[in-house]
Amino acid sequence: MAEAALRGLTNYTLSDEQVASVMAGWEELPAFPDVLPAVTRLTEAGVRVACLSNGSAYMVSAFVNRTGLGSLVDRVISVEEVYRWKPAGVVYLYAASVMNVPADRMALVAAHDWDCHGAKRAGLTTGWVSRKSGGFGAPFAPPDVTGEDLTEVAGKLLALEP
Repeated sequence: MAEAALRGLTNYTLSDEQVASVMAGWEELPAFPDVLPAVTRLTEAGVRVACLSNGSAYMVSAFVNRTGLGSLVDRVISVEEVYRWKPAGVVYLYAASVMNVPADRMALVAAHDWDCHGAKRAGLTTGWVSRKSGGFGAPFAPPDVTGEDLTEVAGKLLALEP
């Protein structure tokens, strides 16, 4: 999907080698600096953590392990397992099922307003990380908590009533 988007955004002017070079960069991306402290705080509070992605499980697992999050993440869940893309509600419900958690006891945290919207519509609690990008999209269901970074959102989620 990323390759197709890249080709489309560049009006199909990139060679296969150029596309491959850009795609290889995914394998070198670091985690944001707030990720490890936030995920550590969640796991120390007894919260199980999973990664839910429209990307491949292999790529996300490699990222999790490369960035030192491997021991903190219980499961990587890819839409490849459910044959639907987020923000389809079935994807979030599948993730809750895989984690053996009722949907209303599960939270999705994302920096994409459309992702939070899909999870909210599926009955999950949502946390939106703005990364100082501006406001949450008006047509979407508002998230339960918001913050500029993952540490702030994690803290607000932990403060919600059980």
